[in-house]
Amino acid sequence: MLVLLGIRYLTPASVTEWMTDPARDFVTLSISVIIESLPFVFLGIVLSSLVQVWLPEGFLLRRLPRNPALRRFTISLLGVLLPVCECGNVPLARGLIMSGLTVADSMTFLFAAPIINPITIVTTYQAFGWNDGILVSRIIGGLLIANLVGFIFSRHPSPEKLLTTGFQEACAIDEAAPRNRRVRRTFLQFSRETSAMMPALFIGAGIAGFIQVAVSRNVLVALGSNPLWSVLALMTLAFVVAICSNVDAFFILSFGSTFLPGGIVAFLVFGPMIDVKMLALLRTTFTAKTLVQVSILIAMCAATLGLAVNYVF
Repeated sequence: MLVLLGIRYLTPASVTEWMTDPARDFVTLSISVIIESLPFVFLGIVLSSLVQVWLPEGFLLRRLPRNPALRRFTISLLGVLLPVCECGNVPLARGLIMSGLTVADSMTFLFAAPIINPITIVTTYQAFGWNDGILVSRIIGGLLIANLVGFIFSRHPSPEKLLTTGFQEACAIDEAAPRNRRVRRTFLQFSRETSAMMPALFIGAGIAGFIQVAVSRNVLVALGSNPLWSVLALMTLAFVVAICSNVDAFFILSFGSTFLPGGIVAFLVFGPMIDVKMLALLRTTFTAKTLVQVSILIAMCAATLGLAVNYVF
C-alpha cells in the first residue's frame, strides 16, 4: 500500500497525460480489484499455512462425519467461522486438499464459504434486510449449489485428474516434507502459495478491468425488467466486475430499483463462486476442463435460482 501511495504522489502528472479515458478507467478498475482482494488473499494464505503446518495430522478429518453427504454439508458450513471472501478461500481450499480432504469436499467448502461467511451475511442483511427473500435465497441457494457441485464431483472416478499437474506436484512435496521445523515450513508454505496466487490475481484483475471498460453497463441495465434477461444480465455483470463477496450486496443495491429480485439473487450467488478473477485463481489448482464444467453447472443453478425467485416474489 505504501509503495502504491508513493508512486501515486511522486509520479509527475505528465506521465499519465497521454492516457485516454478508457485507459485510465482500465488502470483504476484493475488496481481497485487488486487492492480489494489482496488482504483476503493473504489472510487465506496464512490460514492455509496454519491448517497444513500447525494442526495435528488428521485433526480435521477425524472430526468430520463419515457419511459423505453429511460430511460435505458440514464442510459447507465452515465458512460461518471464517471472515474470508472468495479470494482467500482458494489458498485455504488448497491447504485443505494438502491436509487430506478430498477434492469434492474442498470444492464444497470453496463455493459455499464466501456466501455464508459472517461479513457477507451481515452486509447482505444491511443492504436488503428481509425484502423479497434475497438474503434467505442467497444463503440457502448458495449452500444447495455448493453441495450439489460437491456431490457431482464426488462421483468422479479419478479425482486427481481434476487438479493441475503443478498442484499435484506441490501436494507430493508437502507429503514428503518432514513434520518438524514448523516455523520454517510455515514460511516456505506461505512463500509457495503467494508465488502461485499473486500472478493469477494480477492477471484476473487485468481481465476484469478490461471487460468492464469494453462492455457497456447501459446494455445490461436495459435488460433489467425482463424476468429471464434480468437474471442473465446480472450474472454477466457479476462475472465481469469480480467484486468481493463481502461488499457485493452494497454494490448491487444501486441496481435494486432497475432489476427484479431474482436477478439480484443470481448476482449475489453466482459472483462469489465464479468470476474472471476467481477463475484465474482457481486455474492454479484445477484443470481448464474442470473449470469449464464447474462454471456451466454453477451458472445453470444460479440462473434457475434467480428465475424461481422472480416468479415467486
